[in-house]
Amino acid sequence: MNSRTPTEQELYGRRGRPITDRDANKIGRVEELAYELKVYEVMTANLNTASPEMPLSQVLDILRINRISGVPVLQDDQLVGILSLEDIVRAMQKNELSAPVSQYMTRKLITVAGYESIIKALQAFTDSRLGRLPVMDEANKLIGMITKGDITRGILTALQRDYKEEEVRRYRASHLFEDIISDRTTLVLRYNIKAHDFIHGGNASSHIKRALLRLGADPQIARRCGIAVYEAEINLIIHTNNGGILKLEMEPHRITMSTTDDGPGIPNIEQVLQAGYSTASEQVREMGFGAGMGLVNIKRCVDKMDIESVVGKGTKLTMRINVPLENPDKNKDQ
Repeated sequence: MNSRTPTEQELYGRRGRPITDRDANKIGRVEELAYELKVYEVMTANLNTASPEMPLSQVLDILRINRISGVPVLQDDQLVGILSLEDIVRAMQKNELSAPVSQYMTRKLITVAGYESIIKALQAFTDSRLGRLPVMDEANKLIGMITKGDITRGILTALQRDYKEEEVRRYRASHLFEDIISDRTTLVLRYNIKAHDFIHGGNASSHIKRALLRLGADPQIARRCGIAVYEAEINLIIHTNNGGILKLEMEPHRITMSTTDDGPGIPNIEQVLQAGYSTASEQVREMGFGAGMGLVNIKRCVDKMDIESVVGKGTKLTMRINVPLENPDKNKDQ
């Protein structure tokens, strides 16, 4: 196993723009994990903290002893700021190490939610150019801090953890179709997606990617499917009234993915296919979702995409990826 440290290009190179056709065919395991891993899985949970009244000299000792570069500032268990080593250096230049933390801490905070995929943290790092981000729970309480180093270590740990186990499972599952004799064999995976369930957002797509790899799908095809169904899953969570059904049908020569829901429907399909267009609420946007790139990224990753929608009744999204055949005559479509 090659356990090298991922490069900056691999971790941060494609953030902030739609996936291109070229990208879709070059999605690596590192990028796949950016969708799979949650922030709470890689963050630092055991935190050193400061209070607004604490002198900067005391915080400097905390940073030095623990070999860290910043701490969250809490007042009555509420996050009120971040103090970094750079802030302390500014104070040292003015000979003000006796000043309270509140005088130099950063009050304008950019945070990430623990239930979000680490791709959201990567986007926040890219947009803000910050070195660390506070991690909050559903009640907006501080539960940890995350850095780019945490993400790199988390990805490496995930690669090492699943390698041997996955190889064995993949071998067993890849022989599933071999002993089945029928005119047409289809494996169906079905998932119920709840509306506004951001905590579990991405779970179904993660399960689908893993199943495809175990069934012997080409890794690049599995990754294309993974991103397509992730975006489709998040769309169900954001835009539907009651959630919907995410389904994948795998045949030896093609993979068909679909989502169905019972509302509210899409008034103008051409409009929602435009990059950056979104009907997501302001609250959803503040959570880091609803940027209007979901359908654009899906279209780039699949060979065919169709949308059928009736306002007030619901929407059906169908996505298809063709699987190259080693022997076309063996698995001829009936």
